[in-house]
Amino acid sequence: MEIGVVLAFLFGLFLLYILGMLLVVPIRLLIKLIANGILGGILLLIVNLIGKFLGFSIVINPITAVIAGIFGIPGVILLIVLQYIL
Repeated sequence: MEIGVVLAFLFGLFLLYILGMLLVVPIRLLIKLIANGILGGILLLIVNLIGKFLGFSIVINPITAVIAGIFGIPGVILLIVLQYIL
């Protein structure tokens, strides 16, 4: 094989690797956001179900849903602390 063919092949593999990395990172971030959103929503539901017996609830609106969705468990804890403070 000629050196030009080998170099072209290696360059093609390098481009495929770069393209793969550009596609994998956003998908990984998207999966993490979806998992945090589901976990945050379930935790908000559990807090409201348990809080009903204790006279405590967090109103679920777009702002609280976004906070719980993006931050997950720490976001719900933040909402609980803010509910007690305010």
